Amino acid sequence: MKNTSVVFTGPDSIEVKEIDSDLLPLGEHEILAQTHYSLISAGTELACLSGVEAWFSFPQTPGYASVSEVVAVGDKVSAAAPGDMVYSMGGHCQYQVIDTGNPRALCVKAPAGMDLSQAVFTRMICVSFTALRISTIELGDYVAVTGLGLVGNFAAQLAGLQGGRVIGLDLSEKRVELARECGVAHALTLDPATVEADIAAITDGLGVTTLIEATGNPRALPPALPLVGRYGEVIFLGTPRGAYETDLTPVLQHVHLDGRGNLTFKGAHEWRYPVPHDPFVKHSIARNAALALEYIRKGDLQVSPLHSHTLKPEQAQQAYDGLKHEKDEYIGVVFDWTGVAPTI
Repeated sequence: MKNTSVVFTGPDSIEVKEIDSDLLPLGEHEILAQTHYSLISAGTELACLSGVEAWFSFPQTPGYASVSEVVAVGDKVSAAAPGDMVYSMGGHCQYQVIDTGNPRALCVKAPAGMDLSQAVFTRMICVSFTALRISTIELGDYVAVTGLGLVGNFAAQLAGLQGGRVIGLDLSEKRVELARECGVAHALTLDPATVEADIAAITDGLGVTTLIEATGNPRALPPALPLVGRYGEVIFLGTPRGAYETDLTPVLQHVHLDGRGNLTFKGAHEWRYPVPHDPFVKHSIARNAALALEYIRKGDLQVSPLHSHTLKPEQAQQAYDGLKHEKDEYIGVVFDWTGVAPTI
């Protein structure tokens, strides 16, 4: 069968084409789903497109966030039925096969009546969830989030739902404005010359209890450490990319000794938790996804201000160019597949 797909054919090379895909017949644990919406994960996908991700080979279809309609199911599938709308880690293609027998596969039903173009943002919320799961944030704690792209913005919103008093920091005035629209009361345009004083004024000089580093830029960490109070925690949510050379000793001295000191570093990669529900593990990506979908539906998490563009798959070049060169305008970019003619 033909499967219209966005394909990275080489570094900085994008094509949208029909691929001959052997998706049928289905295995007994497999689901065939027709994509309605897929979301671009800017950090990961731009890194893949540039050729710096060793695990991503060309040519390949990128993407790992989709909401699709179930078309057919295998004999042993109980997670969904034809006609259901499901969120999965599907790529930018018209049809997805979800193998429910694979412990790393995800298939979560979307609540009835919700905006499916918003439901697809669940993936980025799940990325952010890990920072909150491993944190010690309690009611009334001050929490700083550096970097207010999708992941940082959602981390800030989740920290507020967890009871934190959130301070969002970004160099971009546009992203700070969006954070305020999403309910982050203390959203500040980061000025290196004044940020310590700004945080001290908000926290009565105590510093933040938790710093969530969501930029993924290793250069952002050293100047942010003075914002953290004694016995505080630093959570690495953004994935570091690119070379960065510095003297590590002052960083370690600050963590261990200087100023407030005694800080704890924590890694918050999404895959810290299992994908399916596990009776021996409290948290899972599936549980986070189900909660994210419900929070979106109820309006507890704000998505609309971040949903900047809905584009057709054939506009893929525009989408990635915008995310690369117009970062303040292209925030949350969704592909709408509903206009692509079915091939089965």
